[in-house]
Amino acid sequence: MPEVNIRPAVVSDLPYLVKIEHVYQSHYVWQMDRTIADGQISVQFRLTRLPRPVRVEHTGSHPLLDEENWSRNQAVLVSTVEQEPVGYISLSGQFAPKTLWVTDCAVRQDVRRNGIGTSLVLAAQEWGLEHGYRRVILEMQSKNHPAILLARKLGYEFCGYNDHYFANQDIALFFSKTIR
Repeated sequence: MPEVNIRPAVVSDLPYLVKIEHVYQSHYVWQMDRTIADGQISVQFRLTRLPRPVRVEHTGSHPLLDEENWSRNQAVLVSTVEQEPVGYISLSGQFAPKTLWVTDCAVRQDVRRNGIGTSLVLAAQEWGLEHGYRRVILEMQSKNHPAILLARKLGYEFCGYNDHYFANQDIALFFSKTIR
């Protein structure tokens, strides 16, 4: 595993960060089933293997170039390998009191599966503690199985969803963890 350093983003990182493709491949999806009967609403998610891997691309403008998203960030942390930016995580604290929201996390494809995403999430937790946050929430698409596995590996628990959340109308899953 390469030596990973994490630090706050600076303007000179932007040309590197916008080149990071927000693309992932998944063999699984968390499929939602909703039932309404006798005045009760039941929602269940089940892990479903897809018949073939799906390649999912980011829809809309790049999150770091979208002025609305950029202004919501409390911080953007950058991971570097040999002083070159290879990943980042965007953090917002504007959605709920004492709750730090991870709105975006991306790692360059050629260095994925080396612990960089894990390092970024752990650094976000540390940053949150230093700035008075008590909870971290990760948001992801229901078909982003690699991110779901990462969240669960780090002790995050499923805490909710929002259908039609993303620009492409995909379901967002939310995982949370209390930090102390």
